[in-house]
Amino acid sequence: MALIEWDDFTRVELRAGTVVAVEAFPEARRPAWILRVDFGEAIGVLKSSAQITDHYSAHELVGMQVIAVVNFPPKQIGPLRSQCLVTGLYREDGSIVLAVPDKPVHNGARLG
Repeated sequence: MALIEWDDFTRVELRAGTVVAVEAFPEARRPAWILRVDFGEAIGVLKSSAQITDHYSAHELVGMQVIAVVNFPPKQIGPLRSQCLVTGLYREDGSIVLAVPDKPVHNGARLG
């Protein structure tokens, strides 16, 4: 495991946001949802592709708070221009479980 400096960590903008819309992403190589996540007034609503269909339906994702990296450059994923990286943890079977706040926080709150 490579060690990082504190400054490396502080450059990563991990923010809380609320999923406001979910749509299918049939063009994805592996099953995925397209999420629209509201990070509050200063950041706005950003799009992300998330390979979380094993554990989450579109219906249950709407209204859920998630933690995402919001300062990566946009990444083209097929026809989608992903604007943030929603975080999660890999299970032994390779599926992903979302990293989420355990209590509500305001959209845009920074992990620190």
